[in-house]
Amino acid sequence: MSRFNPAGEAGQSLRLVDELAALDSPMHRLAPLPKLLLTVLYVSLTLSFPKYALSGLSVMALFPVFGYQLAGISLLVCFRRLRFILPLVCAVGLFNPFFDRETLFFLGNLPVSGGVISMLTLLLKGVFALTAAFLLIATTPLEGICGALGKLRCPKVMVSLLLLTFRYITVLLDEASLMTEAYSLRAPGQRGVHISAWGSFLGQLLLRSMDRAESLYSSMLLRGFTGELPRSFNSAVSPLSWTAAGICAALMVLSRMYDLPALLGKLLIGG
Repeated sequence: MSRFNPAGEAGQSLRLVDELAALDSPMHRLAPLPKLLLTVLYVSLTLSFPKYALSGLSVMALFPVFGYQLAGISLLVCFRRLRFILPLVCAVGLFNPFFDRETLFFLGNLPVSGGVISMLTLLLKGVFALTAAFLLIATTPLEGICGALGKLRCPKVMVSLLLLTFRYITVLLDEASLMTEAYSLRAPGQRGVHISAWGSFLGQLLLRSMDRAESLYSSMLLRGFTGELPRSFNSAVSPLSWTAAGICAALMVLSRMYDLPALLGKLLIGG
């Protein structure tokens, strides 16, 4: 019988992201800075679509799908990692059909209201944005992302804090996992930590985390840490990466400016 240990599961999820980012593929070999800018552009363009532009928005699905294929990562892995967030995204426009009942068109004899279209548009926007963000972190080590943020002149304190928080949150999760395991051995048959033990559990976790943090910080100082990222994080960007990112960006902007499915439909009907 497996024990209930959410901290251990969270630590495994973070390690899985690191393992995915360590793979080798054309998407992984793309430099972090163009990849970060491309992701920001994609999310911005996706969110800028009007609420009824379902046809034009559908084209934006090609970019994350093609990116996952290049990276050799299954979309099922993305959806499995985001399974707790996706329901919240799906619920954003859930009540739109009740407020916007104006009929936009008929699907056969079935009227389709504006609320249904806007609900589907919001749903796709959220899903596309999440899949693009996960593709970035699944194909780029965190050091590379932090190096790209440094090149964009982000505050050094914030970049260092982001790096250290993500890198050593697994240490905190490991401590919580060990404490949960020890608690479950002393309380067999009980699922989770009883509410009467939450105070002492969190207090012990805080003390153990502070001790580990002191040890880690001392080790970093002994290795020459000065509060700034190493220069190795700020590697040069190859012209090939900028070229690939520029082509993708142009296609994204073109997809935003024109409703490509509608244009293709008119060409086929006209032909």
